[in-house]
Amino acid sequence: MPYNITRTDEYFKKSLKFFKKHPEMHSKYEKTLTLLSANPHHPFLRLHKLQGNLKAFYSVSLDLQYRIILDFIIVENEIILLDIGAHDDVY
Repeated sequence: MPYNITRTDEYFKKSLKFFKKHPEMHSKYEKTLTLLSANPHHPFLRLHKLQGNLKAFYSVSLDLQYRIILDFIIVENEIILLDIGAHDDVY
């Protein structure tokens, strides 16, 4: 069963800024969201639970430098995108 991808208003604004600075990442982003919706545990995504102040959330990789922070609600098959950016910016 595919997962529903939801974007918060704050995430939407951050993603617009992110893609304005990094238009070359758009195809990787689309591939990542397609995989995330179909199978969040796909090895390509490197899904992992975060620690510290972000311990309630998860992260997936766009590539070695960029990440998407998300809330992963398994019961309702919903994935809520929270943040996007460089590794050091989102953590």
